Amino acid sequence: MDNQESQRKEEELKNAAEQETNTHEDNQHTTESTPASSYAAGATSGGSTPPPARKSGSTAWIALSAVLAILLVIVAIKPVFGGGNNAAVATVNKVDITKEDLYEEMLKSGGKTTLDNLITQQLITQEAKASNVTVTEADIDEEINTLKASFGTDEQFNAALAQYGVTLESLRKDAETQVKIRKLLEPSITITDEQIKETYEQNKASYGTGEEIKASHILVATQEEADAILKELKDGADFATLAKEKSTDTGTKDNGGDLGFFGKGVMDPAFEEAAFALEVDQISDVVKSSFGFHIIKKTGFKAATSPTFEEKKEEIRKQLLNQQIQEKSATWIQEIRDKATITNTLEEKAAEETDTNASANPDAAASPEASAAQ
Repeated sequence: MDNQESQRKEEELKNAAEQETNTHEDNQHTTESTPASSYAAGATSGGSTPPPARKSGSTAWIALSAVLAILLVIVAIKPVFGGGNNAAVATVNKVDITKEDLYEEMLKSGGKTTLDNLITQQLITQEAKASNVTVTEADIDEEINTLKASFGTDEQFNAALAQYGVTLESLRKDAETQVKIRKLLEPSITITDEQIKETYEQNKASYGTGEEIKASHILVATQEEADAILKELKDGADFATLAKEKSTDTGTKDNGGDLGFFGKGVMDPAFEEAAFALEVDQISDVVKSSFGFHIIKKTGFKAATSPTFEEKKEEIRKQLLNQQIQEKSATWIQEIRDKATITNTLEEKAAEETDTNASANPDAAASPEASAAQ
């Protein structure tokens, strides 16, 4: 991987993290589903207190996994190549690019970030060992499933992995760190019934769902086409088969016209009115909308829901617990770093180079105010 690609990936992570932070500032008091995974993205990167996890927070974790997976090549590349550092890894017009050239360039592009994350992960591992915290495959499964749930569907989750070039296997490795943080911090957090009840009352309206129906449709361009299809259906033709053959809606025709479940306010008003008025398994007359002419079949129904406190209690408790872990994690990470004995040769080297450059170029180190005074 070249320097430009590494920088691009790091920029993607930065943008995802900034989006996550902006979401937090706009929604500090909300209690949406909060994947436990989100707090470790901020913690393991040494950042500020992570915000409540939403979809953007989960994306930031996936982005972080991508950056780490790419940059960790840096720590492995020298021993994998073997041999002398001056051996060529590429030749351009008879000019060699050596292993040392490649290694040094990779260190510049992401070595400091990678090493800092490895240090933090090692500290978390040591704390877990000292506290007899273990992580099982079931723990990791639960963490991954929680992350998946924050995306709504498996398709959206898989799309996010594909976007950042992350495999499920590499994500599972990172999930182990998330679980360790959770298990280490959870004993210090108390969530009371009063807090849960207050959260329920404040968010009661958002917990419910409106009435939803499931429907399929066949869409065509003219009234004449629709009338002919409706006649075939009345004569016993199969709805899904005709949808595959004749519907112009390319997004649904291959699935027999299936639109899935939807609530009010989603579809074209004329389409919605006709669809909601049907009984399950009933087929409509021809319906004209802004998209063309439809024949609709209602295939399912879900009544509106209003969950009780007891039904939501455990879910809310987990939400509040995750928020507390998020709030504590960055501070806790900084505390264990402060008390640890850490030798970071990359930081020491960078500091030496800065001092050397400042000594060699005293004018460049002068402040703007000093330059202006001259």
